[in-house]
Amino acid sequence: MTTFQAFVLGIVQGLTEFLPVSSTAHLRIVPHLLGWEDPGTAFSAVIQLGTLIAVFCYFWKDTWNLSSAAIQSLMKKNLFYSADSQVAWGIALGTIPIVVLGLTFKDFIENEARSLQLIGSTLIILAIFLYLSEKLTVPKFTIEQLGIWKIQWIGLCQALALIPGCSRSGSTIMGSLIVGLNRESAARFSFLLGLPAILGSGVFEFVQLVQEGLEEAGLFHTAVGICMAFMSGYLSIGILLKILTQYGTLPFVIYRILLGSYLLTVSL
Repeated sequence: MTTFQAFVLGIVQGLTEFLPVSSTAHLRIVPHLLGWEDPGTAFSAVIQLGTLIAVFCYFWKDTWNLSSAAIQSLMKKNLFYSADSQVAWGIALGTIPIVVLGLTFKDFIENEARSLQLIGSTLIILAIFLYLSEKLTVPKFTIEQLGIWKIQWIGLCQALALIPGCSRSGSTIMGSLIVGLNRESAARFSFLLGLPAILGSGVFEFVQLVQEGLEEAGLFHTAVGICMAFMSGYLSIGILLKILTQYGTLPFVIYRILLGSYLLTVSL
């Protein structure tokens, strides 16, 4: 990988991590179209740490309140003593499905699941479900009113992101809409729910790369990718919230279907 490739892929990661269009799919598609080698799941997971920092910066009040509530709940020996502590521990529990399934099917996810045909199919399938989840449900709850079981449902939906093309933000927004959050709250909760998963996968894959002998050049390229993912990721959060507020999920649904159809056509 060259520095320029790391620069471009970092931007792609940041722009697509929070938009419901699948960053994993784009990190597979862009190198394919440009004639580059597949960067692999490890590099893709590690540069997500840049988008993690972007969420902490953009939603610092939310992350501070939830973290403080979790710590206070431990001190009070009552994990669910407040709405914020309930959401915080619900997010922790809601991360379990993606961790367990990610470790169980790690080899499949890193190899067979990265085919363009599968990515094209999942882009279209989740687009349909995302559209239906918005049109067939009515907003009823705020994030603080979700409760443990609704958060667990969203956590299960998040696990769909292990399949390239599904999109972590797309699947969690879909799950959030189904349980009754409005579009903006669904996006906000998607960011918060993704924090433990992004941190865990990024650190895990970085350790794996180091153990496999990550050289100085590779470390530099990874740092470039993380920095660019942070800057473009911070920008994409505002873009997503604005588009969802004004237009809903339809622009992303159309994009996913068009891109998925193109991939299925060229991969035949």
